[in-house]
Amino acid sequence: MNNIPKIKLGIVAVSRDCFPESLSVNRRKALVDAYKAKYDAADIYECPICIVESEIHMVQALEDIKKAGCNALCVYLGNFGPEISETLLAKHFEGPKMFCAAAEETQNDLCGGRGDAYCGMLNASYNLKLRNVGAYIPEYPVGDAEDCAKMINDFIPIARALVGLSKLKIISFGPRPLNFLACNAPIKQLYNLGVEIEENSELDLFESFNKHAGDARIADVVKDMEAELGEGNKKPEILEKLAQYELTLTDWIDGHKGSKEFVAIAGKCWPAFQTQFGFVPCYVNSRLTGRGIPVSCEVDIYGCLSEYIGTCVSDDIVTLLDINNSVPKDMYKESIQGKFDYTLEDTFMGFHCGNTCSKKLAFHEMKYQMIMARALPIEVTNGTLEGDIVPGDITFYRLQSTADAKIRAYVAEGEVLPVATRSFGGIGVFAIKEMGRFYRHVLIEKNYPHHGAVTFGHHGKALFEVFKYLGVPIEDINYNQPKSLPYPTENPFK
Repeated sequence: MNNIPKIKLGIVAVSRDCFPESLSVNRRKALVDAYKAKYDAADIYECPICIVESEIHMVQALEDIKKAGCNALCVYLGNFGPEISETLLAKHFEGPKMFCAAAEETQNDLCGGRGDAYCGMLNASYNLKLRNVGAYIPEYPVGDAEDCAKMINDFIPIARALVGLSKLKIISFGPRPLNFLACNAPIKQLYNLGVEIEENSELDLFESFNKHAGDARIADVVKDMEAELGEGNKKPEILEKLAQYELTLTDWIDGHKGSKEFVAIAGKCWPAFQTQFGFVPCYVNSRLTGRGIPVSCEVDIYGCLSEYIGTCVSDDIVTLLDINNSVPKDMYKESIQGKFDYTLEDTFMGFHCGNTCSKKLAFHEMKYQMIMARALPIEVTNGTLEGDIVPGDITFYRLQSTADAKIRAYVAEGEVLPVATRSFGGIGVFAIKEMGRFYRHVLIEKNYPHHGAVTFGHHGKALFEVFKYLGVPIEDINYNQPKSLPYPTENPFK
């Protein structure tokens, strides 16, 4: 992925002045060694200047990690820790931060070698709240060197998403299509998250597209498309226009990043797009998303935002799909029942016209958009990438602003089943435990739109923590609750 940040996390050990400094020094060294032995050594930087015991040390450590280019911070309690200095360090560091603490090593050294960081974490959390400082604290934040190394590694994708959002610009083109109010949400929360947005007219995009006619680079882009499509290149006559459109978007990105480093696009794709541009943009959207530049359909700004978060968390390609249609009973009985541990209501089909990257499709072909072709000439609806989505683990999720500009989110882990869809578009048979209840008491009850972002893999843990860190109220981060935990709106007598 070339449109997401690289995290360099500074590890700063702290020590209470009435505890042996050597506890923090030795434990920090062991932590760094454990991380480098198992994970990417380039992810971390060991702050060597001092063990933070005072505010002066805090300033020195802060300057050191800034000079080293760190964009994330781990405050490591090697012993009880100085609650004032350690939380001031977090307060003044501009970037995502986490706290973790050292466990005691052995029963044979619980006098001079006891550090009491288990206790110190309580005071650290209290002081963070006093200073209104947000920080990631792992589920169980106390461990030995290997445990804390894993905690830091778990934090890296969370930090990647947070840094990415702080440097993200969303570029949108055109208002949402008629009757797509579900994708229309106030942009105030984008600014609250540190995200910039540039809203453009579809006419601006069309003008730029026309200026790219005859661009000398078109031939090379066409060759790249041909190589990607292979035998699926069923619409070769449209590739030149698609290449012209791709260059239009990539040049727009280069020329409009402004002060931001990363970009995502909320694009227009109908109803006038086909008749004026002469194609549909789905395939180009899939190619950019495959490079880490998510392009949402139907000017879905919060869908685009969600896709970008997932790209950062997973360090992989994502997609945006309609939570689209139910699985027919005969398909369920023939291909799912008795083979997979899901009820009919746990299953559904996720679909979009053709925006999913070829790398995430079991097979793919360039085709026309069947729904649009019901009302338009087929030749102006070419440009979709169709195929069944690859089977495997997925996470369905979304970050969304409500109509009154409040922020909420959902996360649900599941899988794409190895079941032939027998349908069109980019589509898959999805299964999520208790999806029926989740559909009714979260998606419907809390007025979510039909678009959901998808990561390929189970990333619910990291996404949940990202949403928490961003300030989404904990009661508004929803998930597919088990039957033993009813939703507040669920009828107990059903």
